[in-house]
Amino acid sequence: MRALIIGHTGGIGAALSANLRASGWQVIGVSRSTHGLDFCQPDSIEAAFATIIGPFDLVVIATGQLDGAGAPPEKSLKAVTAAAMADQFAVNTIGPAMILRQLPRLLPKNSLSKVAVLTARVGSIADNKMGGWYSYRAAKAALNQMVHTAAIELARSHKQSCVIAYHPGTVATKFTTNYQGTNKTVLPKVAAQNILRILEIVTPENTGKFYDWRGAEIPW
Repeated sequence: MRALIIGHTGGIGAALSANLRASGWQVIGVSRSTHGLDFCQPDSIEAAFATIIGPFDLVVIATGQLDGAGAPPEKSLKAVTAAAMADQFAVNTIGPAMILRQLPRLLPKNSLSKVAVLTARVGSIADNKMGGWYSYRAAKAALNQMVHTAAIELARSHKQSCVIAYHPGTVATKFTTNYQGTNKTVLPKVAAQNILRILEIVTPENTGKFYDWRGAEIPW
């Protein structure tokens, strides 16, 4: 069994890679440090993936950022800037979208494959009760749409594929350092176990859906 982990040197990605290898999987990792992957430079994505050969039974995109252009998530409209919004979309939407673009050649056409794209509950429009976090919310909502739409297309050519958007909760990594005091956190090792548990459960009938770490479906 082969797995492709995007962001394999980050907290969640590293824990996923270790878990899978311990279970006998062959794991290929792609990251900035190993392949020069830079979501603000789309050409670097094409260059990195030129060396990646499928098929993969499992693909996880475990990348993202909370702060846009070095600024924390906005609490009010007056805090929204073009620079922060552009940076959020580059990292949280466009970069992952360029990886999704690679999936048709990376997934097997005639056997089961599963893809999880780490997104965030705050990207749900229906679940937004608090407001704020404008750029991050918008970028994750756009990513959710990319995942859902990609799942529809892939289901036509890769009938045994299952592509989901996934909210891991607040994981104790550098990514969430400034936000752990107000949210219950889990260690990367536990987050990896949660992701793999959900991926074990979902089937092609679940493709295009949005789940949290408990396995509950999140509204768009």
